[in-house]
Amino acid sequence: MKDAFLLVNRNIKERKARSALTILGITVGIGAVIALMSVGYGMQESITGQLTEMADLIMVMPGRMDFETAYMELGSFDERDLKDVERIKGVKEAAAMMAEMFETEYKGEKFMVEIVGVDPGDIGALFGKVVKPEEGRYVRENDHKTCTIGYSIAKDYFDDEIGVNDRITINGSKFRVVGVLKKQGGFRSEVDSQIYVTKRDSVTILDNEDISEIFVRVRDIGKAEEIADEIEERINDNHKVDDFASAMTMGSSIKRLESVFGILQVVLIAIASISLIVAAMGIMNTMLMSVMERTHEIGVMKAIGAKNRNILFLFLLEAGMVSLVGGVFGCIVGIIAAKAISFGIVTKFGVEITAIVKPEVLLGAVVVAMLVGVLSGLYPARKASKMSPVEAVR
Repeated sequence: MKDAFLLVNRNIKERKARSALTILGITVGIGAVIALMSVGYGMQESITGQLTEMADLIMVMPGRMDFETAYMELGSFDERDLKDVERIKGVKEAAAMMAEMFETEYKGEKFMVEIVGVDPGDIGALFGKVVKPEEGRYVRENDHKTCTIGYSIAKDYFDDEIGVNDRITINGSKFRVVGVLKKQGGFRSEVDSQIYVTKRDSVTILDNEDISEIFVRVRDIGKAEEIADEIEERINDNHKVDDFASAMTMGSSIKRLESVFGILQVVLIAIASISLIVAAMGIMNTMLMSVMERTHEIGVMKAIGAKNRNILFLFLLEAGMVSLVGGVFGCIVGIIAAKAISFGIVTKFGVEITAIVKPEVLLGAVVVAMLVGVLSGLYPARKASKMSPVEAVR
């Protein structure tokens, strides 16, 4: 075994450029797989982590929305719906949200922005402990013509940044900014581009009391699905329409997202595997060239007693060693690339996604690299082992 390794090592060193290029092919393929998988795991963890923080929340909408079809709005809720939801056993608190797009102006610049009306006492039900002001405070019950704005509204929408005590114009009315929310991103990114006013002010702006969404906090997370079904049933009865309301729990959202990310990971791996296929062709080419160049050497070995299996083992060992080195380098390159992609996403888009490099992925990548190498070298190795010693020596 020692002689076999020494012989293989000598053969690889004798063909440094060709071996290096073959190793590079494996390195790129394995590195691409690891980088894409790590970023995918990081993205999944980031989004599902945010959802887990809101595990006790149920979002109730007047329509249907899922990940397979687009959202279809069927109308709006009213105070009767809200009161019925609050009376359901297991409901800790329920908050009504009124929302509509309106023209918002600041220092001569105008944008269409979603204005959200909410009772200040329901802020906890709406945001929980996740969303907090970066500057200032939330709107209060006795406030009039004041608002709390999302991070993007304050920093990105207008040329000049908006701060606390600045005044913006919403649908022709002046509002004083009393708070700027911390940047959310990810699943809660819509918070960054919304403006929050009191329920009383929203009725004036919207000119109606229609409820766009109801946010429900439950006492027992384990009963969230059961409570969601009861919410849908009661609201549907109120409006005499089947499937009028859609109550979505965070648990069901997490399951749906996990299935979506599972499909995404498969697609990313399939794309990255193209590099591995190219690398496999490179290994096969290198080994075939090696067999042709070492025909005489193979003949001499067989003439002095080497069996077919000895020759087969030598060439498979050479392919395996090249692939192993490429796999190890691929793991290093993949980790670096994953960190770089994660940093690029944070820098470019401001979304914090930490690349998650799992040990089992690294181990699996090395095993895959070895398998690719051995399988790619199998045909050249068999060809070498089947050579006639007399013809080979001649």
